[in-house]
Amino acid sequence: MPPHVDQNYIRADTHAAANARLVDYQQRIGITELWGDGLVASVDGLRFRVPVQSVHAAPSPRFFGYKRGITWLNAVNDRFAGLGAIIITGTVRDSLYILDTLLNLDAGPKPEMVATDTASYSDIVFGLFRLLGYRFSPRIADVGGTGFWRADIPGRAAGDYGPLNAIARNKVNLERIITHWPDMLRVAGSLITNQVRAYDLLRMLTRDGHPTPLGQALAEYGRIAKTLHLLAMVDPVDPVDETYRRTVTRQLNIGESRHSLARKILHGHRGDIMQPYRTGQDDQLGALGLVLNAVVLFNTRYIDLAVTALRAQGYQVRDEDAARLSPLGYAHINMLGRYTFPAPSSAQQLRSLRDPDAGVG
Repeated sequence: MPPHVDQNYIRADTHAAANARLVDYQQRIGITELWGDGLVASVDGLRFRVPVQSVHAAPSPRFFGYKRGITWLNAVNDRFAGLGAIIITGTVRDSLYILDTLLNLDAGPKPEMVATDTASYSDIVFGLFRLLGYRFSPRIADVGGTGFWRADIPGRAAGDYGPLNAIARNKVNLERIITHWPDMLRVAGSLITNQVRAYDLLRMLTRDGHPTPLGQALAEYGRIAKTLHLLAMVDPVDPVDETYRRTVTRQLNIGESRHSLARKILHGHRGDIMQPYRTGQDDQLGALGLVLNAVVLFNTRYIDLAVTALRAQGYQVRDEDAARLSPLGYAHINMLGRYTFPAPSSAQQLRSLRDPDAGVG
């Protein structure tokens, strides 16, 4: 890469702008409507060693051996598009970093449902996600070990939850939520405007492991959202006739498949991050996210073209089958060597599709 390009064009804001263009284009391709509505997302971390001396890396023998490393926490939606990412020093597992990621997306519509692995979570975390309009959906390893809560309105007879009465013995303190509601809205405003980071906010809401009065109110609010999440994980079916738990699992699988592609692309220096400073790490992993979205866009465009061509030729391609296609395949992509990008003679110029009746050759 010419030095002037690296110095003047490779930075966080240009990566974000380019990602926004790629995501917007990909979302307008017809087949993505079969994959999802773009309102379900997952956030997961991909870990990288940093073999050079850096204060922006931390040790973790389990993942980095004798080296130090970082975690690239990135968001991807149900249409396989990468929406944004942040870098975390070391391997900290905290769901509030997930919230920080969601509040700093590069592109795409705001997700409504956010699937995660069993990262550390708390009632306050559920409350913050709910307050900001997200449905926090962690894959909890031990559902039976968590508590279910009921919300009985003060001054009225206790509600009858039928067979759930036996497990919903804990009561949410609605009065505490009502008392602190104005302050809870101010907290939401501070997070949205980036006046405070979610991770730092949690430290302010808990003192020596004990929540402040405002933290207690957020915890009460979060218990409502957590109980709804637990009930959905245990049983019910959503309006599109797909279980909630299956939706969470599918979205997490998309994130894992995207990480596999990222590992394949970032083959230089055996996948290590060689930049000692945060700016350089942001640039390197920002470029990785951009290339990932470019591959997803390329594959999506040709999958859509192939499905359209097959249907035009009389082949029966059912929507439920096309919905299971993935643009994260990479067997056809050459990961090595140099690349040239000549300007096409036409803006709509595409490669010819292989004849499915001609066999592989």
